Amino acid sequence: MRTPDLHDDGWCLESGLERHLLHPESFPIADEAVRTTLRPGDFAKLIFVVQVEDDEPAVERMWVVVRENAEGGYFGLLDNEPSIDENDEFWLGTEIPFGAEHVIEIRKGDAASVDYAARPPLRSWPRA
Repeated sequence: MRTPDLHDDGWCLESGLERHLLHPESFPIADEAVRTTLRPGDFAKLIFVVQVEDDEPAVERMWVVVRENAEGGYFGLLDNEPSIDENDEFWLGTEIPFGAEHVIEIRKGDAASVDYAARPPLRSWPRA
């Protein structure tokens, strides 16, 4: 599974695991066993880094609803409206590829989130 690259895609995901390892007392994350066993409908909070015109990249934490398990991670649907003004890549319902290392927070899903995860994405991520 190809994950996004800041230079090629204009955005990427920050590793929550790396941030936790650098600052374990102030940046807790869920146990690996939980981060690696997410199911469709579960919520995962990720750290997005988005390139904006002529500035340092913007960073925003957003929720994604797990859509499916994939080799090397997950596909999910963005469940936030980003506050980044110059954003033209992300909208509610955009498909997002991510790995367990990117997950910083988890909430268990419910019937509504399972239904949301089953909907076709507004914009799909390439599978090749």
